Amino acid sequence: MAPALTACSWFWHRPPPEGESVVLKPADLTATWTDADGGTLTLKPDGTFTATDVCGDWMGASDWNWTGPRSGSGTWKDDSGKTGTAVRRSFDTKGPKGDDVGDVLSALRLGKTLMLWTRVGDEDNDDPHCILTRDL
Repeated sequence: MAPALTACSWFWHRPPPEGESVVLKPADLTATWTDADGGTLTLKPDGTFTATDVCGDWMGASDWNWTGPRSGSGTWKDDSGKTGTAVRRSFDTKGPKGDDVGDVLSALRLGKTLMLWTRVGDEDNDDPHCILTRDL
């Protein structure tokens, strides 16, 4: 029974986008990234960012499971480790109930394209991943 449940679990959870996990230098991160709908995220060297209608899966008690695009500004942090890079975003503007709003993006490389991505919504549904790209 356990192998069957494990197989079903894998079947229902969306895999990450195609690509290899990569450790990026801060200079590789500080750029403008674009999502599939034309939303942009500009990561600046001073640790701030601006976003225009950018995708994400926003964490915050009043925004839990809110997956629409978001615009604004805030701060970002590079959480690179030995096996990959994660970018933590925190918007300056609070959620509807005064809570912090942000998310975490992981870095991948596919050929000459760099990606920052996060799952959107519940892993069991068909929401597309939020994928931001830029060329090398």
